[in-house]
Amino acid sequence: MKQQILHLDLDTFFVSCERLIDSRLQKRPLLVGGTGDRGVVAACSYETRRFGVHSGMAMKLARRLCPEAVVIRGNASIYTKYSSQVTDIIKEKVPVFEKASVDEFYADLTGMDKFFGTYKYASELRSTIIRETGLPISFGLSANKIVSKVATGEAKPNNQLRIDEGFEKSFLAPLSIKKIPSVGDKTYQILRNLGIDKVSVVQQMPLEMMISVLGQNGKTIWMRANGLDNPPLIPFYDRKSLSTERTFGKDTIDMLRLKTTIFAMAESLAYSLRSGDRLAGCISIKIRYSDFNTYTKQVKIPYTSADHVIIPKVMELFDKLYERRLLIRLVGVKLSDLVTGNYQINMFDDTEEMLSLYNAMDTIRNRYGELSIQKAAAMGAKTIGRFSNPFNGEPPILLAHRNQ
Repeated sequence: MKQQILHLDLDTFFVSCERLIDSRLQKRPLLVGGTGDRGVVAACSYETRRFGVHSGMAMKLARRLCPEAVVIRGNASIYTKYSSQVTDIIKEKVPVFEKASVDEFYADLTGMDKFFGTYKYASELRSTIIRETGLPISFGLSANKIVSKVATGEAKPNNQLRIDEGFEKSFLAPLSIKKIPSVGDKTYQILRNLGIDKVSVVQQMPLEMMISVLGQNGKTIWMRANGLDNPPLIPFYDRKSLSTERTFGKDTIDMLRLKTTIFAMAESLAYSLRSGDRLAGCISIKIRYSDFNTYTKQVKIPYTSADHVIIPKVMELFDKLYERRLLIRLVGVKLSDLVTGNYQINMFDDTEEMLSLYNAMDTIRNRYGELSIQKAAAMGAKTIGRFSNPFNGEPPILLAHRNQ
């Protein structure tokens, strides 16, 4: 049975969502992302791209390149809602699918050509999504995930493309090597220094040469350039860690602000653990100074999801890590070594009143939202919180540095 993998990608997803909400934004240059001096372009409309704007660019630079663009901060909860609508349609229509990101999906249509025709079925699925959500979407269809993803990129905007079996190499050959997934800026520069600019050049090279230059990544690129790499679909995304970061609008040394932010981060992550019936066995803290030097420190802990264990340990790590007395640009907290389970009561340290308080606070959060109740020490950092369950099997929502 011939494998048929469908790749679906919502075109400029954040921009499309904003245009659904406000029709006045149609056909106007639009930027979505951080609006401060250090904001990043999370998504940009096609109208801005002829000015050289792209996602992941500093918003300050994007505004200079395209001064007439409308700038919108963006709303993760709105994007999550529209993404869920598309997910529900795909879930109902295909037997096996993978949600690779908030706006990107893979579906295994193998065997469906016997009954319906995979290309016809994929076309009708795309039409259904456009009709029911109003969002533009493109797809690529081929024998494996990588070729399908590249095909989608070539089909955009709001179009579709099928690569028949046996034509993968000829389809990829004339394309820029940068269009192969896993070829980032650094790898691309290495390949360009070798005189490699097209996929066809890699196809003609011996595998051993690619490995000698780029190691194991060279083998992956060679396999993908020849249409041979075929990673499996991952129907369920299992989170191995939880983290949150905050880049300040201006570098700061305000200890009250820094500790309030870190306290709120730790409280939010601990609540997420309890909501997903998870425990963490490792805590990490991250500091990036104004000179862009980044430092991290981590510590192993007994598996827990309790505020009174996690928060003091996070604050202690911050005090140990913050030694340079320079202005701070970014702070972050990460919980890792996650396992399934519920918090085990400590017979000597835990009280009935403390456990009842946890239960009452979590009940309020579950009903009215995470930010509906906080400890007083976290009140100065009201924007820290999550809009969805991080353990729902879907990948994290990415609001920046996505090549849409």
